[in-house]
Amino acid sequence: MKSVFRLLVTVLLGCTGTAGAAEIAVGNEADALRHAIETAAPGDTLRLGDTRYDGPLIIDRPLTLVGARDSQIVGSGEGTVVTVRADDVSLNGLYITGSGRRLDRLDSGIALAKGTRRARIEGNRIVMNLIGIDVQGAIDATLSGNTIVGRTDLHRAEMGSGIYVWNAPGLLAEHNDIRRGRDGIFVTTSMQARYRFNRMQELRFAFHSMNANDIVLEHNVSRGNMLGFAFMFSSNVTATDNLSVGDATHGLFLNSVNDSRIIHNEVRTGGEKCLFVYSATRNRIEGNRLEGCDIGIHLTGGSAENVLTGNAVIGNRTQVKYVGTRWLEWSGIPEGADKTETRLGNFWSDHVAFDIDGDGIADSPYRPNDTVDVLTWSQPMTRLLLGAPAVQLIRWAQSRFPGLLPGGVIDSHPLMSPEGTGPRPLDTPMTVGFIPAGEN
Repeated sequence: MKSVFRLLVTVLLGCTGTAGAAEIAVGNEADALRHAIETAAPGDTLRLGDTRYDGPLIIDRPLTLVGARDSQIVGSGEGTVVTVRADDVSLNGLYITGSGRRLDRLDSGIALAKGTRRARIEGNRIVMNLIGIDVQGAIDATLSGNTIVGRTDLHRAEMGSGIYVWNAPGLLAEHNDIRRGRDGIFVTTSMQARYRFNRMQELRFAFHSMNANDIVLEHNVSRGNMLGFAFMFSSNVTATDNLSVGDATHGLFLNSVNDSRIIHNEVRTGGEKCLFVYSATRNRIEGNRLEGCDIGIHLTGGSAENVLTGNAVIGNRTQVKYVGTRWLEWSGIPEGADKTETRLGNFWSDHVAFDIDGDGIADSPYRPNDTVDVLTWSQPMTRLLLGAPAVQLIRWAQSRFPGLLPGGVIDSHPLMSPEGTGPRPLDTPMTVGFIPAGEN
């Protein structure tokens, strides 16, 4: 039987950079792909036919698998469909479905094993698996241009993530469309990775990282999820030019995040909070556009030493929620500017101010909260008294005599315009498309 498959070989010397590498046309028999993998030499390319191949499969040598238009690899409903256990494996243009449904075993469409290097997973459709792609300790892997659609027959708590990442330094995940499931991309205990141009919808979290240091997140789109971009217990995160549209609870979520850059992101028509900052220190939050949420910025949990400058906070029901007795100055030196230059604050859509000298900075500071705000946040039942004359008198007195204010946020150099905030334009515009509703 093995000799039959070798007779299908067309030798293409040098085409893969490996001497003697061959291109093999895989037959249409159900076990043909499994036998082709077992008999192929390192560096060979296996070209699948327009047919269904049975999984599960284990790739234990450097190979390239290339799918045809109607190629399918279908698992048995148990375990992982395709497991990669060798370096330099490429999977291109495949349709992969049929994993098991056990989270404790990380059942996946594709799993990259610990220690494998330079895997390339590109242009695949990975549909109705518990986890789409499991990067379990692989090094320098590339996940690019894949469509990942999760299961529809499970409760949210039983679902897996589109891309699950653990201890995968050098990972590049880009241009992937991810829909349905628990999290679009879930990262735990993994450093030095880049996530860019991914589009995520119908999820709990679009992007969720825990203990993930030195990662870059740029030009990603979250639409209609419970939460957009969540960073937890991490340092040296760079999140730039990302977009959250219509996410129900939070657009940007920072919990115990330190020494990071949250720059030129946008939260649009959000839900509860555009930006939530909890127990986070020494972060630069600059040039973001936060619009249409119940709360624009919620800062709490001892967050300190953060620089907020050049942001636009627009049309939120409550622009800022901060409960504390310290004064926090929310105007700073923009990144890369001369330290002697004038500090710049943020744009606040509800700040009524003049700019007599025309320098783009309002002539009066912005103070978003007063004693009544602090009282109603800590004692919600006091909202029943908001219309009382005594409460209105307190607010009037504080507006005329700022020394009566209890402490909180102050922007001493608020901007007059939101121009320049939000994601910066690309040299090549990104198509903000999403997976067609009919994909299943």
